[in-house]
Amino acid sequence: MMARQENGRRSSEDTMSVRTLGSQFDEESSFGSDSEINGFTSSRQIDKYGFIGGAQKFSTESAQEVPLEVLRHREAKWLDMLNHWDRWISKRFKKVRLRCQKGIPPSLRGRAWLYLSGGKVKREQNSGKFEELDNMDGDPKWVDVIERDLHRQFPFHEMFVSREGHGQKDLFRVLKAYTVYRPDEGYCQAQAPIAAVLLMHMPAEDAFWVLVQICEKYLPGYYSAGLEAIQLDGEILNALLKRVSPPAYRHLEKHKIEPILYMTEWFMCAFSRTLPWSSVLRVWDMFLCDGVKIIFRVGLVLLKSMLGSREKLKACPGQYETMELLRALEPQYMQEGFLVHQVLELPITSRDVEREHRVQLKRWRKIHGELSYKSPPRMHGAHAIMSAEPHTRQDLRQKPTIIVQYPLLPSDTKSEFNRVKKSSTIRKAPIPTVDIPNPYAMPAVPLNIQAQETASSNQSNHPPPSLQQSHLTTPENTPSSDPQHPQPSPNLSRTPPPPQPFPKPTRNLPSNPAVTVQPLSLPKDSSNTNNSAHPTDPPPTTDSTPPPPDDTPVNGSSGAAPSAPGLRNSSESVGSEDTYL
Repeated sequence: MMARQENGRRSSEDTMSVRTLGSQFDEESSFGSDSEINGFTSSRQIDKYGFIGGAQKFSTESAQEVPLEVLRHREAKWLDMLNHWDRWISKRFKKVRLRCQKGIPPSLRGRAWLYLSGGKVKREQNSGKFEELDNMDGDPKWVDVIERDLHRQFPFHEMFVSREGHGQKDLFRVLKAYTVYRPDEGYCQAQAPIAAVLLMHMPAEDAFWVLVQICEKYLPGYYSAGLEAIQLDGEILNALLKRVSPPAYRHLEKHKIEPILYMTEWFMCAFSRTLPWSSVLRVWDMFLCDGVKIIFRVGLVLLKSMLGSREKLKACPGQYETMELLRALEPQYMQEGFLVHQVLELPITSRDVEREHRVQLKRWRKIHGELSYKSPPRMHGAHAIMSAEPHTRQDLRQKPTIIVQYPLLPSDTKSEFNRVKKSSTIRKAPIPTVDIPNPYAMPAVPLNIQAQETASSNQSNHPPPSLQQSHLTTPENTPSSDPQHPQPSPNLSRTPPPPQPFPKPTRNLPSNPAVTVQPLSLPKDSSNTNNSAHPTDPPPTTDSTPPPPDDTPVNGSSGAAPSAPGLRNSSESVGSEDTYL
């Protein structure tokens, strides 16, 4: 019969609580965590791992504090590895192993465990599978056993302290989904602490797939009926202990202490119920990277430290004393720094484990016959798992939970500092060149002036008025004409001559130096001594100024020079008679 519950809190006869709160808590308090729902007050002390009231009493003393600068530097390295996981795991696995041995940053531990175990690939290749399993009804036999085990998993952790909290609900979902996923294997009580540790670092779906990888790749056959795989590994541990610590091996053989008596909880729970929490996390970092050999190394280090000398053996002369000593390990041997250092120094490799596995399997068959449950081959670490399971880059692609969208720039705006990515380098886009017009270029004839000149040429027999005179000489500076030495005819052409170099003027040049004038026609009568020419057609004008009359002299001592737009009667264009523009 289910116990009576009030607002998610069990009645006093079924709940272990530090302090019981009254009705004020039920009416006014906001249930911010499972520990508050279960009766713990806000004055409770919680360590950085989430345990309440010093449940992990050795974690604070054994934990190694990492400086903040070092931690941020490691986080940047791990982010780079996770973004390029396929390349790192295949080509630079030794570097990945070294960083796992130093410890994964807490902020990235859950994501790193998911990638190391191959759970990320498994989840992407089975998209929607966990939701399907979660919605299915499990076997009532396994569901009942799972419900009875929920409150036993880390009861002093704030995530699992409440019956109706999200921690125990997710734990039930993960364990029930595994029984549906593997109905032949079902549920084992040692799977619950494994799943609980995973749920402390990742969502329920990710925890499920990592649990699947641990049960199928890292520890195959551990949770099957009969526990034959764990018994076989116990014999392997005993054989390796004979080589690592002969005194401890002889003592256990003398008192006939089988490995299954002390190492079952160590191996099946991956030391999550044995070591301080800081040491548990460091062991799991190395375990998910290098495989089951880390579990063997930790067990050998503990046995060697507790039973490796004669002085220590004197304290446990019999079987009972020895078992009590192995159940209550001394804290100095479980400290994070000491344990990790000893584990890395122990010369036990994956080949040693596999070699001993073949020897013990052959002996098992001689004594007990064939194994009743044939488990898949064991994978020794992340590198072996990634090499055995085909995957794509899309399977390893991270899906961020926070997406930042930058505002788009207008299409007509072009910044001269647009960055272009090419061959993994960032360079500035070239600045477009702007053509600067030549300020001394020869001016072209306007279209309206050319049209007027063409019309006037059709009404006169004179040469076309579109011919331009290069220089216009003013009457004040023109030398007197001599009948003995007639002036040469001006050089006229339809195309303007190429620009000639001229000295820099001392005064401002006119804004429109080109002035169109009529060509000079020389009369046949030689009695004209001053060789003065009279224009027959008025020059075309572009403004509202009326054209000059026909009898206006152009070059004479008594007449005034015709006014041309933009031309000053000065000495700016002083020159000889044969100087033209």
